[in-house]
Amino acid sequence: MSFRLPHIPSKWWRRAAQLLCLFVFLWLFRKTESDGSGSIAYGANIFFRLDPLVAASAVLAGVKFIAALWPALITVALTLVLGRFFCGWVCPLGTLLDIASHAIPKNTTPPNPRWRVVKYFLLGVVLASAVLSCQIVGYLDPFSILVRGMAVAVDPWMNRAVTAPFTLIYQQTPESVSNFTEPIYAFLKAHLLPFQQNSFVFSIVSFVILAGVFALEFAERRFWCRNICPAGALIGIFARFSLLRRFPARACGRCKAETDYTTRCRMGAFDGRGLLQPESCNLCLDCLDDCPIDLPKFTFDKPKTAPAPFEPSRRLFLGSVVTGMALPLVSGAMHAARGLPPDLVRPPGALPEPDFLDLCVRCAECMKVCTTNALQPVLFEDGLDGAFSPRFMGRIGYCEYNCTLCAQVCPTGAIALLPLPEKQKFIMAKAVFDKELCLPFKKAESCITCEEHCPLPEKAILFKDVEVTHPVTKQRVIVKRPYIVWSLCIGCGICETKCPIEGKSAVRMIREEAVPPAVRSDPEIMDMVNLPAPPSRDPKPRPASDGY
Repeated sequence: MSFRLPHIPSKWWRRAAQLLCLFVFLWLFRKTESDGSGSIAYGANIFFRLDPLVAASAVLAGVKFIAALWPALITVALTLVLGRFFCGWVCPLGTLLDIASHAIPKNTTPPNPRWRVVKYFLLGVVLASAVLSCQIVGYLDPFSILVRGMAVAVDPWMNRAVTAPFTLIYQQTPESVSNFTEPIYAFLKAHLLPFQQNSFVFSIVSFVILAGVFALEFAERRFWCRNICPAGALIGIFARFSLLRRFPARACGRCKAETDYTTRCRMGAFDGRGLLQPESCNLCLDCLDDCPIDLPKFTFDKPKTAPAPFEPSRRLFLGSVVTGMALPLVSGAMHAARGLPPDLVRPPGALPEPDFLDLCVRCAECMKVCTTNALQPVLFEDGLDGAFSPRFMGRIGYCEYNCTLCAQVCPTGAIALLPLPEKQKFIMAKAVFDKELCLPFKKAESCITCEEHCPLPEKAILFKDVEVTHPVTKQRVIVKRPYIVWSLCIGCGICETKCPIEGKSAVRMIREEAVPPAVRSDPEIMDMVNLPAPPSRDPKPRPASDGY
């Protein structure tokens, strides 16, 4: 009696690979946070480094080869051999769209082929604008959209939703019930929930963008992948030259007669004449298992039938380039009109502002990993190309003195990974006092909170005794008034975070170059009433003649 292994449908191999890659992605996402060790032990940003669109846009914008992005070359090399496998077997967003499609009614309307060229137009816009140092890849890259939406919206909201019932049970029920629920909560905290509860400004914007990608499934299966994704467009261009091809390259007469092959293929990879478009096929392998006569196969033999013509036209290419070149002009006009806000502070180790914006892909990994929730997304405070980039907000949290996690997870080097001694000396910003809010100035009351929390071995906040008239008792009193030692302050923001004043802090962080020359000229004392007007985008300090 012979034993024969059961036949495993081809698509099940693809589904297994998809689930494995999704599990790895979610596992790395959860591991991208502090565990108290001060380091990230896993390749938290490996999916970004495998993304050819991220690599291409960062290299074009930064005008240099970025060694950390070399894994993208592996994706390109495998695409030239296997075709557009990355979208069908690896991409976690594509996998989630496939899972979501089971809960969405299928649209039987034949796809509109006019939508298909949109992804090539967007690809041209992203790359052309990157050449002119206007980085908009964060708006459209699938990994940026997915990770940012999960990090700033889905993960914090999920944590609140899951922990709220356990908190209520702990507060309102008998101890016996709490003792039963505590092990369950401990397990969830160890394996599912984030390390801490974070909150982010503009989180709804990132969530709406991510939800919009899934909502497009109602219009057409994998609408995002078919028609919009510029990363898929770039991979598809390479896939057109791949060695692995489907045979036959045309839907046979039986398929045309018995099924609607234009809607059955999840990627709509066949054109109206039944010709396969290699740049659209993501090797889902459904056609192998669905064919009743087992006709199609994938082989390295050269097909006899020529593939369908390449969709993008010369007019589309020129239009995308012109649009991409116009975006930096629009963004530059916004910067010229508004300037860079003086309190827009970047993470420690961040490159100079223009270089930082060139390399930052708005992935939100640095925001997710920040142990104090101090890094928050920018909306349009820094112009069109600054949206979703990280900014430091000292009132929400401070920069931990012994932490370099944000630089460890940055996939492109926009935040340089400095040795800890260098990071502890890196000047993020400078602290300034608002005399209209600070208690020793406004109310003649003693307050030493800011000095107590300063983490520097040699305190950057000191006091001087000043005799003043008390605003209430009208008596002369001695008050300790704080001042900033300019040569020591690194702008870590802990004084702003811990300031006991409700609402706006009496001490705030502003970028070093935004401090007026009149204040910078005093090497010891730096206190002020009002923040200066926003300076230009130029990161270099202006001379005193510029009107400060």
